[in-house]
Amino acid sequence: MNGVSARSGDAFFLNLRFLLIVCVFATNALEPLIDASSLADRWYTWIFMFHMPLFVWVTGYFARPGLKGETGVKTLLQIMVQYLIFQSLYSLFDAAFFHVQGVHHSFFAPYLLLWFLASHFCWRLLLLAMRRLSPSVQVVVSIVLGTLAGYLPFEGTWLSISRTFVFLPFFVLGYHMTYEKISYLRNPRFRAAAISGSMLLLAAAVWTSAHLQTGWLYGSMTYAELGHGEWYAGLFRIGIYLLQLVASSAFLGFVPFAAGWLSRLGSRTLYVFLLHGFIIRGAAAAGIFAYIHTAFGIICIMVTACLLTVLLALPAFKRAAHPLIEPNVDWLFTHANRIAVHLPKSRGASNPMQPKS
Repeated sequence: MNGVSARSGDAFFLNLRFLLIVCVFATNALEPLIDASSLADRWYTWIFMFHMPLFVWVTGYFARPGLKGETGVKTLLQIMVQYLIFQSLYSLFDAAFFHVQGVHHSFFAPYLLLWFLASHFCWRLLLLAMRRLSPSVQVVVSIVLGTLAGYLPFEGTWLSISRTFVFLPFFVLGYHMTYEKISYLRNPRFRAAAISGSMLLLAAAVWTSAHLQTGWLYGSMTYAELGHGEWYAGLFRIGIYLLQLVASSAFLGFVPFAAGWLSRLGSRTLYVFLLHGFIIRGAAAAGIFAYIHTAFGIICIMVTACLLTVLLALPAFKRAAHPLIEPNVDWLFTHANRIAVHLPKSRGASNPMQPKS
C-alpha cells in the first residue's frame, strides 16, 4: 500500500486497487446490516469472496520494487509508525464514541481494519525470510502455513497472526506477478467469460450466504473458533482458497487496463483505507444504520460508500492528511542505523540497516 513504481502495466493494478478499496468501504458499510437484510448479506458474501485476497495480491505486487535494502527498511518503519498512530487514534475514538463490542484495546490486538497494517508488516518479513526459495516453493510453503494456522490453540486475532498466514499465499502470488501474466485479460472473450463467472458467483451467494460461514472468508478465526475441531479441518481451508482464487480471477474481468482518473485515485487508496473506518464507526455510533430497512436503503449505502471513497482519494485529502497517513520516518531510519553501527557484529558481517544488492 506504500509506494508505486513505474513498471509496465501498473495502471491495471492501480485501477484494480481503487475498485477494491470501494469494495472494502462497501463491505464495512454493509456489515451492520447483514443480520437484518438478506440483500445486504448476499452482496457482503459475494464481495468477501474476492476483495481481501485481491487486495493482498495487489499489495504484494506493489511491494516488489521496495522489499529489500534501504527502501524496504523505511517501508517497514513507516508501516510500524502508521500502525502505532492509528491503533492509538481508533482506540481513543472507540473508548470515547464508538464503543464497539468485543474489541481488545491493545497494541497486540489490531483494531478492526488495522489488522492489514500488522499483517503487511509481517508479510514483508516472511517473504524476506523465504527469499532464497524459488517462487513456486514460496507459494507452496505459504499455503501450508496458511492451512496450519487454523490449528493454532489461541484466538487468531492477536497480532493478526491468523490473517497473516491465511492471506500470505496471495501476497506471495502478487509479489511474483507481472503484467504479462494477466495480459490475456485484454481479450474481450476472456473478459466476458470472467465477468459472467463473477455474476454467477453473485447469484450463488444467494445460496452460500445461508450455508457458508463468513468466518472462513475473514481468515481471522481458528478452526476451533469456527466450530471445526476435526484433524482434517485444514481441507476446508484448501476449499476456501480455491473459491477465493476463482472469485478473484473472475473479478479481474471488470478492471480496465487504461491509465486515467481511476489510476490516479488508485494511487491514494491508503488514505481511504485508514480514514473510512472513522466514518463507518461514527455512522454506527450515531444509529444511522438502524433506519436502513429496505432494498433502496441498501443501494443508497452502496452508492454513498462509492462517493465517499472517491472523496477520500482526492488530492485535497492527501495534502491535508499526508503527515498523518504517510509520516516521514527518515529520522527513525537514521537513528536505527546509528544504533546498528554500534552493535557488536562478527567478522565480515555487514550493517543490517544498509541496503543490499
